[in-house]
Amino acid sequence: MSTPLLLNRASQFVERVLALKPELAVFDCDGTLWSGDAGRDFFYWEIGLGIVDHEIAGPMLERYRLYEEGVVDELSMCGEMVTMHSGLPVRGLYQAAKKFFEEVVASRIFPEMRLLTHQLTENGCEVWAVSSTNDWVVEAGVEPFGIPPDRVLAACSEVEDGRASNRLSRVPTDELKAVAIREVIGRPVDAVFGNSTHDLAMLEIARLPFCINPSPDLEVVAKEKDWPIYFPEAIARTKP
Repeated sequence: MSTPLLLNRASQFVERVLALKPELAVFDCDGTLWSGDAGRDFFYWEIGLGIVDHEIAGPMLERYRLYEEGVVDELSMCGEMVTMHSGLPVRGLYQAAKKFFEEVVASRIFPEMRLLTHQLTENGCEVWAVSSTNDWVVEAGVEPFGIPPDRVLAACSEVEDGRASNRLSRVPTDELKAVAIREVIGRPVDAVFGNSTHDLAMLEIARLPFCINPSPDLEVVAKEKDWPIYFPEAIARTKP
């Protein structure tokens, strides 16, 4: 990995985290490691390419509209965005996700967050990613951060004969992010990095919670709890 040229503020943030010497760190992905919502973007991208049959895509687009209006809840929507692939070859979904990430999201990676994950790993810290986005996209997305697939906890379904099924294995969002960490990692977490209130439960179980590019709701909570807040340079330059 080539070391990105960081501005002083970004370098100070990275050094601040490294100085705390966490041994186990967990990162949310969308909005934390890169800007935007990769799960949403992949949803529209794959429907546009016809990866999902139009008979499924049409109702799912309506479901997503209702989700954006607050009618469908986060847990249900994230799960349905996985199970709508039931019957599709998983290998093809991984290939599509990799292509999608390279074309759409890679340019939105926060350089200081990529540097941080690599330096944490070099310092002996165990780094995990937890996300309610599907595991195909998340595994492709965290590869540049040096996070291996076996340290990804993302929305996923059971696989049968190499094909996705309609039986969900896990949808880590809200409290279920903390549940997944307890069940799979099973050890106290030193540092957690998140950007929204969907990350609140896992931020609360960390010894060192960090709010990265926080949503307005999370920023309020962070200030109340005196949690560190950091806006990556790419975001800070656009803030008034």
